Parts: sequence; structure tokens; C-alpha cells
Amino acid sequence: MEKFDAARADQDGALVLLADQDRSRWDRGRMAEGRSLVETALTQRRPGPYQLQAAIAACHADAATGSGTDWRQIAALYGELLRFDPSPVIEANRAVAVAYAEGPAAGLAILDTLAASSRLARWPQLHIARAALLAPVRPPRGCRRRNTARLSRSSPPRRSAGTSPARSPP
Repeated sequence: MEKFDAARADQDGALVLLADQDRSRWDRGRMAEGRSLVETALTQRRPGPYQLQAAIAACHADAATGSGTDWRQIAALYGELLRFDPSPVIEANRAVAVAYAEGPAAGLAILDTLAASSRLARWPQLHIARAALLAPVRPPRGCRRRNTARLSRSSPPRRSAGTSPARSPP
């Protein structure tokens, strides 16, 4: 297994969330090569979806820790990516970045709009992200029951390391 990939799973093979990964296990040579390619592509001044996705990855790679990530820049890059691919999944990713940058309520506002969409209403990852953002907000009991009911009708997501399915933003 490649060094970067080794940080993504624990010894039992369970997914390790990006914020929890030991970044010292990432392959710095591959990251430097990727960063160089992104910088070269961006000098063309014609960003496309692949360049924007690479720039998002570079923002994560540039942070020494999960808490050091430039979430405002990532949210802005996802906003630009939406111009090329207006997918609800990209919007959900932007919502999580917005939550880390501006607080859970800002991300929840976006996710709640997506949850109202029939395209993502049964997408388990949307509800996992909502639950993670709701945790620090402490919603009324009725909200928890509705979210639990939605999740119980969805297929279970892949098991992740740790006790919570997603890490709440600061």
C-alpha cells in the first residue's frame, strides 16, 4: 500500500477521516509533484474541474494538521467547481467546507436545502454530514428522531474508525 493510502485506513482496514489522518505518513514526494502540476496548470489561467479538484487536494496537503486547513479557500474552490459541475454531491462537499470555515449553522443551511431535494434525500453521506454538524448545535429532540428515521431507511455507510461517523467542525 502506498504511503499516502496507508494513512487512510487503520490497522483493521477502517476508514480514517481526513482530519484524523497522521499526515506524517503521507508521501511528501508525491504531494510536491502534485503541487507542482497544479501550479503549472493554474498558470494557464483556464481552470477546469480537474485543476480545481487538484487545488482542493493541494489545500488539504498544504496543511500540517487537519485544523490548519484553509477551509475558506476550499469552500471558494468548491464554489468554482460548481460552475463546471453543478452536482448536489459537490454542493454537499462545499457545505462541509463552509461549516468548517463559518460554523456549523452555515453548512447546515446548505445541507438542509440539499436534504429537501429528492436526488439526495436518501444519500446516507448527506445525513451523516448533517448529524456531524448538528452535534455541536444540539437540535430539538424531534430533529434527532427525524434524522434517525431517515438514516434507518438508508443503506449503512462504510464503517469508519473511531466512535463517530464524521468529525464536527470547530
